[in-house]
Amino acid sequence: MNNFTHTLPLTDAASDEQASLWAARLEGGTLDAADRIALDTWLATKPAHRALLSHYCQFSADLEQWLPAVVASGAVKMPASAQPSRRRWGLAWLTLAGGTLAAATAVALFFTLSPSAPAVETLATSVAQRQSFTLSDGTRVELNAQTSLRIENTRDERRVRLASGEAFFSVSKDPSRPFIVETPTGSVRVTGTVFNVRTDTVSELAVTVVAGSVQVRPSDTAGTGPRPPSSLTAGQHLSATPRSVTLLTLTTEGVEDALAWRQGKIVFNAVSLRLAVSRFAHYHGRGITVSPGAENLSLGGRYSLDDLTGFLDLIVQVHPQLRVSPDPSGIIRVSLRTEP
Repeated sequence: MNNFTHTLPLTDAASDEQASLWAARLEGGTLDAADRIALDTWLATKPAHRALLSHYCQFSADLEQWLPAVVASGAVKMPASAQPSRRRWGLAWLTLAGGTLAAATAVALFFTLSPSAPAVETLATSVAQRQSFTLSDGTRVELNAQTSLRIENTRDERRVRLASGEAFFSVSKDPSRPFIVETPTGSVRVTGTVFNVRTDTVSELAVTVVAGSVQVRPSDTAGTGPRPPSSLTAGQHLSATPRSVTLLTLTTEGVEDALAWRQGKIVFNAVSLRLAVSRFAHYHGRGITVSPGAENLSLGGRYSLDDLTGFLDLIVQVHPQLRVSPDPSGIIRVSLRTEP
């Protein structure tokens, strides 16, 4: 979908025409004293005139971006001798088409009716980096480290591809265009809500809903056949692996813990050491291995995501039987002291 979103107010044709002409004159040059008096008189005639003029001035600014494509398409024909100067593709130049309002209407119809490629946005974060963005539809998104998104906006839907990582979405409401997040492990479909999606590996999906509701459809990564969709509401959390789908209702504190990464923290509640270490390894882009004898040790607590060294020191304090040692290649190895 293109980004041309103006709807021309045509309720009063005479006022629209006059507003478009004044906008063209303001863009095209400086008004003399007589013109200024005439403009002020027209603005004072009706309260709506000032808002109408503002609308056409913004419309004119947007035309600088879109009019070349419209002219190239043939929707608006210009005299061969009328070549616009740089940054003069707005209403002042459009008057050469033979009537500002009529030409502007042709532009609006072109963008309303003609097919176009979807608007595509690409966002990404690097290691140990978190960042917030506002998408073209007004949706707010926060990305955890090593996360990439590809967003396509069309007339019928908003589709996001989350290849890997974690993202928090506050979706702008638009019932006519569902918002779909696709991951290698499943998809999430909403129209307007607040939720978190994590897919750090090719086989695991985690979705936490803060407000509204979502529909999650885990992928058939195990080859056992299609899985039915699950509906989640505020406070619910779904985790899916190739072998299982688990749906939980979290306390307020549980939701805050699941989203602690937004404040640079991570909370573990009796998880395996293997899982805890893998989360830090992904965040920092580091190779960290856990030996078979140590991987099932339990770990809990709240940790700073940015402090890898502090985390490794703390797990040794919690489990004194562990040792942490880098090998010559730079990979960090976590193992039992009794292991070779």
